Amino acid sequence: MTHIHPLRRATAEFLGTGALVAIVVGSGIAAARLSTDPGLRLLENSVATALGLSALILIFGPISGAHFNPVISLADAVLRRRDGESLNPADLTAYVVAQLAGGIGGALLANAMFEVPTAIASHDRAGAGTLLGEAVATAGLTLLIAGMVRASQSLLAIAVAVGSYIGAAYWFTSSTSFANPAVTLGRVFSDTFAGISPLSALAFAAAQLVGAAIGILLTLALFARPAALEETS
Repeated sequence: MTHIHPLRRATAEFLGTGALVAIVVGSGIAAARLSTDPGLRLLENSVATALGLSALILIFGPISGAHFNPVISLADAVLRRRDGESLNPADLTAYVVAQLAGGIGGALLANAMFEVPTAIASHDRAGAGTLLGEAVATAGLTLLIAGMVRASQSLLAIAVAVGSYIGAAYWFTSSTSFANPAVTLGRVFSDTFAGISPLSALAFAAAQLVGAAIGILLTLALFARPAALEETS
């Protein structure tokens, strides 16, 4: 992955994150239109997200590592720093900027596809239990990705595992598992089923950083042997 031009890698992160948010927001809009039962809507949204995320990891993994997530890129930089293979500060910055921009772009694309006016979301999600759930979701995602990479699992295995985890975490966490600051930011720009208000988004981002730190510490404690962080989400 390191031999690929930085612009190509950042572009892959922009497109992959944008596509992921378009899947999350678009499937949420479709679910709200097709179903009246809240549980069924969440099921439809979670299945589409899990399947779409797995596919995106397979598409973009060989180019950028398919992080699509600032906290995963940060974990890459922290966990592989001693190996000399982690993202350098310039690359990390490029990844995060591309991911955040892609998240916003993906939400705008979903709004346009479903002819929904772009508006700042009003859905308040920042309760204490919800923030705990978001920290748990992000810690689990960070540990899953970093642990599987350190165990030298294949890109296909990681894609399936990450998609499955996110699909499950929609249901077992109180936050429905955003676990991604770029996705959280994107969802601010769609006042729909998947939306989140700006203040809640800030609280979610703080919980995600806490969760990522816990995931990094657990990875260091449980997986002593580092390996190239080439396939992530």
